[in-house]
Amino acid sequence: MRTSGILLPITALPSPYGIGTMGRSAYEFVDFLAESGQTYWQILPLGPTGYGDSPYQSFSTFAGNPYLIDLEQLIEEGLLTQEECEQFVYGEDPQQIDYGRLYGCRLRVLRIAFMRARREEDEAYGLYLQQNADWLPDYALFRAVKDHFKGKFWQEWERDIRLRTPEGISQYQTLLQEEIEFYCFLEYMFFKQYVKLKTYANKKGVQILGDLPIYVAIDSADAWAQPELFYFDEELTPVKVAGVPPDAFSETGQLWGNPLYDWAVHQKTGYHWWIRRVQHSMKLYDRIRIDHFRGFDEYYAIPYGEETALAGQWEKGPGYELFAALQQALGDIPIVAEDLGILTPSVYALLEKTGYPGMKVLQFAFEGGAMNDYLPYRHTRNSVVYTGTHDNDTLRGWLEHMHPGLKTHVMDFLGMKEEAEWNQTLIRTALMSAADTAIIPLQDYLELGSEARINEPATLGNNWRWRLCANWQEPSLACRIRHMTELYGRC
Repeated sequence: MRTSGILLPITALPSPYGIGTMGRSAYEFVDFLAESGQTYWQILPLGPTGYGDSPYQSFSTFAGNPYLIDLEQLIEEGLLTQEECEQFVYGEDPQQIDYGRLYGCRLRVLRIAFMRARREEDEAYGLYLQQNADWLPDYALFRAVKDHFKGKFWQEWERDIRLRTPEGISQYQTLLQEEIEFYCFLEYMFFKQYVKLKTYANKKGVQILGDLPIYVAIDSADAWAQPELFYFDEELTPVKVAGVPPDAFSETGQLWGNPLYDWAVHQKTGYHWWIRRVQHSMKLYDRIRIDHFRGFDEYYAIPYGEETALAGQWEKGPGYELFAALQQALGDIPIVAEDLGILTPSVYALLEKTGYPGMKVLQFAFEGGAMNDYLPYRHTRNSVVYTGTHDNDTLRGWLEHMHPGLKTHVMDFLGMKEEAEWNQTLIRTALMSAADTAIIPLQDYLELGSEARINEPATLGNNWRWRLCANWQEPSLACRIRHMTELYGRC
């Protein structure tokens, strides 16, 4: 079945309180997707963001980001007032997320709702606590202790709680009881609003294509609560961390800094943690994109303390055994493999054995000669084609920064006469691809420039901030997208 969708982070939606939420704009975007004939809304990871505000560096692989909780719904429920929500300035620029301001005020507003809620009378809240007892207590304690130590990295906490001694756990559970419940309640509010939104989308015929990062953040409840799953020494200091070698994005490689899995330990447990993780994701998403698929075949290990990724080396990952365990436990899982980058024959073999569709990105197609797998005529049905991903520039920005020789080649290849045809031609090329699924970032439909780029890998400071303006939707846009979707058999 040929389908298509649009990529847009929830955080990029317009809202009056500084960041996109699961509120009115999200429902309006679902309506837009349905009207446009789209099958998928692709989003980025939903976890609470940590270092660098990246959704790929989350405080938990299981938790939801409290910034996404819609305040207007809490007003309707009587948990907040309009005046309480408007007492803070969440940012000066409506098209840029100001994470510093959000950090200073968003949880203060949500705390008012927490104090006002009648939690002991809410049966659904009690049921949520029971159903998520395998991760929520550790996460809530982690966040409460982190606040207690003024946001410090958990490896800088006092020794008893850093090493999770029984005395340390008991002490802080008693000391921070209310804070722990506050973070539990935030997750309940997030989950309730998210399920409501996803149910609405599914009824409209729109499925959520979610994103599962291969790694967890080093400063996360996952690493702190289960350090035995990672390469840590006896003092819980990392031995080696994740990244990738030099590539098109960086001459010194990318030093991500995530702790690496001790795959031998995971193997002994029958990959129990991974099964829990994917099972949890299946509750949130209709289809799952697994990030950095190559890392399951071979992963790049960088000695802890290095300032660049140059000193790393490739080591063997779990391979097909992990995916066999997932399938045995959970059945067929609708996974998309992010197989970008320099791939080896063993990665291709792993992808073929799993049967998962890989990704074809048009921005990578026009260099490297006629055998480049991203070229439109080399696409296979079992794949997902993109004009670009969240890590790419927009199509317009790509054009504006492109070498003149490459620009001439792309225009000649696609039969373009004028640069004004750039976005529409590349979008049509993706939609007419043989790939079963086509995903287009909304910025490309809107023909926005580099100011609308989501992320530039190997950089810090200006990523994950872009937002739509409040009046982004042109009256004819949905009709034009639907026409192309029908024209190329994807509706």
